Amino acid sequence: MIPVCTPFLGRKEKEYVMDCLRTSWISSSGKYLNNFESAFSAYCGVQYGIATTNGTTALHLALTVLGVKEDDEVIMPTFTIASTAFAAIYCGAKPVFVDSQPDTWNIDPEKIEAKITKRTKVIMPVHIYGHPCEMDKIMPIARKYNLNVIEDAAEAHGAEFQGKKVGGIGQVGCFSFYGNKIITCGEGGMVVTNNKKWADRCRRLKNLSFLQSKRFWHLELGFNHRMTNMQAALGLAQFEQIEKLVERRRKNARVYNSLLGGILGITLPVERPNTKSIYWMYAILIEKEFGMTREHLMRKLSEKGIETRTFFIPMHQQPVLKQRGLVDRERFPVAEKISREGLYLPSGSGLKKSEIEYICDSIRKIRKIES
Repeated sequence: MIPVCTPFLGRKEKEYVMDCLRTSWISSSGKYLNNFESAFSAYCGVQYGIATTNGTTALHLALTVLGVKEDDEVIMPTFTIASTAFAAIYCGAKPVFVDSQPDTWNIDPEKIEAKITKRTKVIMPVHIYGHPCEMDKIMPIARKYNLNVIEDAAEAHGAEFQGKKVGGIGQVGCFSFYGNKIITCGEGGMVVTNNKKWADRCRRLKNLSFLQSKRFWHLELGFNHRMTNMQAALGLAQFEQIEKLVERRRKNARVYNSLLGGILGITLPVERPNTKSIYWMYAILIEKEFGMTREHLMRKLSEKGIETRTFFIPMHQQPVLKQRGLVDRERFPVAEKISREGLYLPSGSGLKKSEIEYICDSIRKIRKIES
C-alpha cells in the first residue's frame, strides 16, 4: 500500500533523541526545546516561539492570551479540521463560519466582514492544505474593526504570501507537528508571535501557570500544554531539513500536475500568484464529468494499493456543533461542494516519482475502464 503520508526521518532525528535519553533530559525543559522554539520562530520571521503538545493546544493558548472568553466570537472557515472550532469552544467562545474560495479552498475574505459583530474578537484564517490565505485582504479588515488575527498554519510550514512566511503575518501564528506534517515531533505544536507579553503568558499558561517567583503558587487557571525535550529534539532535527522537505512536496505536486492535467472531471490544486504553496497534501476534486463518484475512485485505488483520504467535513455540518446550538441552517455551498468531491492522494515527502506515476496511471486506467 502506498500510504497517504509517512514521516520522513533520518539519522539526525535518532541522534538527537538518543542524546536526550543519554543525558536524561527527556521532560519539558532542555536545550532542544529552546533551540527548536528559537529556530522555528525565526524561520517564520517573528521573535518568540512557544512549543506546545499539539496544534490544537497552540490555538487554545493563542485564543486565551488574546483574551477570548465566554460569549465572544471567533471568525473562521467552515471548511477546516475540528481543532480550529474546538479551540474557540474550549474558551467558551462561539465559532462563526465563513464559506470558502472555490479555487484555493481557503476562507473567502469577501465574506468575512458580513460576519463581524460587536462580539467578534478574532479572525482565524486557516491555510488549507498548505496554500496561503489572502492575508492582504484579511489584515485590513481586522485593522478596520480592531480585531486580532490568529493564523492557523498547522498545514503550512514554509508557505509564503507575498514573500512572507505564513504564521508570521497575523498577530499570532499556530502550527502543528503531527506525524503527517511537513516537519513532525510525532505530536506537537507551536505558537509564534512578536508580542513579548503574549509570549510570556503563553509560557506561563502552558506550564500550569506556575510563577517563577513562587513555586506551586497559582494566580490563574493554567494548562498542561508542555512539549517534551525529546519531542523537540525530533522537531529540531526535522527543522534542519525543512527546505528540503518543502521542496520535495512541491516537486511531488509538479509531477502530479503534469500527469493529471487535462483529465476531464479532475480539478487540480492551484497556486496563486505571489504565493508559495507547500502542498501539504496533494488534493484534487472529482467532479461529475469524471464519470464516477469520488468514493468509487477511492475504492478502486485502494484495490490497487493506493491509500487516499476524503476532504474535511465542514464545521456547520458537524453533529457536535449542532447539538450545542452553535450552527443554524445557513448553507455554505462552496465548502459543501469541495467536501463532497475532494480527496487527497499520497503526498509524503518520501514519495518516489515512480509511485506518483503508478498512482496517476491507475487513475487514468480506472477512468477508462469504469466510466
